[in-house]
Amino acid sequence: MKTGGGQSEAGSRVCCDVCHHLSNHRCYLFSDPVKFFVGLHQPSDAKHFDAAFVSVNRIRNRKGPFAVGDWIMDSGAFTEISTHGHYRMPVSDYAAQIRRWRGNGDLLAAVTQDFMCEAHILKKTGLTVADHQRLTIERYDALLAEDTGVYILPALQGWEPHEYVDHIRQYGDRLPHGAWVGVGGVCKRQGNIRAILGVLLAIKGARPDLRLHGFGVKTTALQSGLVQALLYTADSMAWSFAARMAGRNGNCWREAQAWARRITTAPVQGAWSFL
Repeated sequence: MKTGGGQSEAGSRVCCDVCHHLSNHRCYLFSDPVKFFVGLHQPSDAKHFDAAFVSVNRIRNRKGPFAVGDWIMDSGAFTEISTHGHYRMPVSDYAAQIRRWRGNGDLLAAVTQDFMCEAHILKKTGLTVADHQRLTIERYDALLAEDTGVYILPALQGWEPHEYVDHIRQYGDRLPHGAWVGVGGVCKRQGNIRAILGVLLAIKGARPDLRLHGFGVKTTALQSGLVQALLYTADSMAWSFAARMAGRNGNCWREAQAWARRITTAPVQGAWSFL
């Protein structure tokens, strides 16, 4: 576990002498190691991993169970919105899938049906960031009302850092202290670690208690010590792209296993190297 450096009291709050952040909460730069969920094409491959990330699109028509330990069900939001500009199925359909699979392995969470805010997605829907944030919360509320018996992982959406902070405010008391929350839009910023850190630090500055999940985090970001420190959990299918670029099989679980091993054992870049 990561433990903080010396911290000094400042009135009723604590000031970390490493990041100099004044808060009532423990410094977010010294949280537990990030838990990594391997994104998989084939649900049957989940048995080879301690934690897996599986899209509902891969199991919707599956007839029988699959072996898996800890896992998160993805809502398939990016595919749905980027392809069709809207959700073709009602919330109740996704809720039914969650109920169906909640006893299969240890389903820790199901991701809400959010609306991404990348420029090409906004062009597809013809809506604004504010619209997508509102629709994300509306879909989240509707899914909670379905009472699936599984934790619904809310998603913060936006593009600029202040938009994510605005979305936190819109969620209001839906996000209790210590809530586990996904951060959208990270996967489209992999060439710009500063931009990723800007978003994560803005969220943590507003709500240092939130436990953040990074959706689709790529290799470059995972090599940043500060990105890892700011995240509680993360998922990625970057192994598939890496294998294809190297002329290997981008669907083979052994590629995923080798990549995950490299990510979890390789030294990370210093926490401050991108600041």
